[in-house]
Amino acid sequence: MNPKKHSFDVLLGFDMETDVGSWTPFHEGLRHGTPKVLEVFRQHGVTGTFYFVGLSAREVPESVLQTRDAGHEIGAHSLYHETVGDALFPIPGLHPLLPHEVKPRLELNTRWVEEIAGVRPQSFRCPRLFGSTSVCNALEELGYVSDASYPMYFYRERLEPYHPAANDWTQKGALRLVQIPNFADLSIESADPHGRDRDQWPKFRTESAEKLLEHADQFLDWLESRGVTRKVLAFYFHPWEFHPMPQGVIHFGEGGVVPDPFITANCGDYALEQFDILLAGLKERGARFNTAAQIAAET
Repeated sequence: MNPKKHSFDVLLGFDMETDVGSWTPFHEGLRHGTPKVLEVFRQHGVTGTFYFVGLSAREVPESVLQTRDAGHEIGAHSLYHETVGDALFPIPGLHPLLPHEVKPRLELNTRWVEEIAGVRPQSFRCPRLFGSTSVCNALEELGYVSDASYPMYFYRERLEPYHPAANDWTQKGALRLVQIPNFADLSIESADPHGRDRDQWPKFRTESAEKLLEHADQFLDWLESRGVTRKVLAFYFHPWEFHPMPQGVIHFGEGGVVPDPFITANCGDYALEQFDILLAGLKERGARFNTAAQIAAET
């Protein structure tokens, strides 16, 4: 049976960061995962937005240039993959920036990425989708056109791109900046206190692309039943997911970390295979692939 076709946009966003997010100082994913991902993009003839951590862009500048030369949008993703916004749940040792620290850090992130890419980033995403009003106001002042930080699984109110308010980024307002919510399947009941089981990530890898497509189908039908006309599925991935990651203890410096098993499960070939299936499935459903800046321009 052919899947139901919808009129919807897809934002394929990649957070270009250290391996396993903030938990290691390594960049094997940027070095080895990025070329594999770009090849899948090329085979499907689609474009996306790649959000670079400032330090990661400096450490692996070739990944910035490869992505830019392949015709994708270059965005920004904080200076050191720090918590720039409001934490949705506590993570030991990671403390959010104070509001007055946000703009200088984002300004430096922007400069570092621009120096390598030769283009100024216009689109941003906060690490872990920990956004805030301070972040949106800083991005507005820095001339950004889009921020894809809104975690739909947590706030559950904004269902389509919107202009946030200057005093509350989760509400509609008058900023020029466009906020692009990251899709979660709100049609299902949640058994998690934060709603993470509704979220998209990392279902394509821990389960399958077909399972994630089922959630996309349910969510698109749910939006249609509520009269939402501007349907946008914003996805988030990481290059390290497409390169085998260590299992168990990851050691460096004077210690190590042990990520929860789902964080690094099936990284490498399986993730790449499922990503390819996901793109094919989205195309079959009638998806129109756009960059974050393009989506913002049409909002």
